[in-house]
Amino acid sequence: MFLEKTIRRNPALIKTSFDLHQSGQIMPDTYVIDLDTLLENAKNIIQSAKKHDLKMYFMLKQLGRNPIIAKELIKLGYSGAVAVDFNEAKVYMDHNIPISNVGHLVQPPKALLKKLIDYKCEYITVYSIEKAKDINDCLIGTDYKQKIMLRVISDFDMIYSGQHAGFHINDLKNVILELKKLEHIDIKALTSFPCFLYNENTNKNEPTENLNTILKAREIVESLGISIENLNAPSTTCVETIEEMAKYPVNSGEPGHGLSGTTPLHAIKDSFEIPAVTYVSEVSHNLSGKSFCYGGGHYRRSHVANAIVGTNIENSKMTKVIAPELESIDYHFGLNDLFKINETVIMAFRFQIFVTRSTVCIVKGIQSGNPEILGFFNSLGAKL
Repeated sequence: MFLEKTIRRNPALIKTSFDLHQSGQIMPDTYVIDLDTLLENAKNIIQSAKKHDLKMYFMLKQLGRNPIIAKELIKLGYSGAVAVDFNEAKVYMDHNIPISNVGHLVQPPKALLKKLIDYKCEYITVYSIEKAKDINDCLIGTDYKQKIMLRVISDFDMIYSGQHAGFHINDLKNVILELKKLEHIDIKALTSFPCFLYNENTNKNEPTENLNTILKAREIVESLGISIENLNAPSTTCVETIEEMAKYPVNSGEPGHGLSGTTPLHAIKDSFEIPAVTYVSEVSHNLSGKSFCYGGGHYRRSHVANAIVGTNIENSKMTKVIAPELESIDYHFGLNDLFKINETVIMAFRFQIFVTRSTVCIVKGIQSGNPEILGFFNSLGAKL
C-alpha cells in the first residue's frame, strides 16, 4: 500500500532496512521505525494544531504502544496519550507517560478504575451509565471529580465491527439527567469514531456523519446546563485533516497513522508527512514456482500488495505479495516470484502492530546516514 511511496520519499529507510537485516542485526517479522522522520511528521502536525488552537493526543497502538516514541512526542508538546484500551493504559502508567484519554474504544474495567483515577488521567471515556457509576464509587468520600468523555452514536454513524458502543443520541437527554446525579463525575467532553475519513472520490480527508452526531450532542448536553470543553474528533488526524477540522468547532484530534505518514491519504498523494515504517522479512523457502517469507505482522486491513526482495536496494526486485487468507494464521507471506533463500523482503502496508506478534525496532539517525538502534520491543510495548 505504501511501498512505492516509501521507496521514493524515504529511500534511506529502505536502505537501512536492507542493511540491518543483511547484517543480522534484525530478524524477519520486524517493523523498522524511522524515529527521525516520524518525529518530523509529528512536529508538523503539532505546529499545525497549535495554529488552529487544537489539542493533539497521540495514538500509538498501531506502533506497538512504544514508550520511546511516546516520550519523544511529549517533548514535542503533545498533551498526552490516548489509551485505546486498558492494557495500553497500563503500559503508559508503567513508563510515567501522561494519559489524556483512556477508554477511547474500550472502557476500562472496574478493577483498574481507581488506579487510573489516581494516575490523574485527564478524561475517562464512558458509554454506559454503569461505568460512570463505577467511577463515581471510586471517589466517594473525596472531594475529587473525574472528568469524563461521553461516546455518542446515532443511527446514521459509521461504526466498525467490534466497536459497537456509545450513548445513542436519542437517549442522551435521559442519560445526562442520570449522570448529573453522580457528584464525583464531571461531564466535560464528547467523542465519536471515526469523525474524519479519506474520501477516494475527492482525495481528501472529510468529516463523517459521526462528527455531526457529536455536534448535535453538544447542543443537547449544554441545553441541560453542562458546559462541554472538548469536542474530540479522531481518525486520520494529520496536517491536511487539521486544516479540515479547523472549519468546525472541535477541540482535539488524535494522530496515529498520521505520525508515520501511513493514512489512506498518504498512499494516494504526497502529503506533508513522509512514510516512516517498513516491515522486514526474509525468504524462508520456495514451493511450486513461488517464494515464501516469514510472516507474523499481517493486519487484515493492511492492503499489502508488493514487496521488494534482494540483498540491497540496488539489486532488489519488486514482486506481488500473496497475503494469507483472512481466516488463516500468517505463518508466511507468499511472493509471486522465485528468490534466493535468506534474501531480504521489505514491505510497507497499513499496520496495527499491537495485534501482531512482531518485533519493533526503533532506529534514529537514518536520515543522516548514521543509523543507530535505540531498542527492540514486542508488539505491546515491552522492551526485549
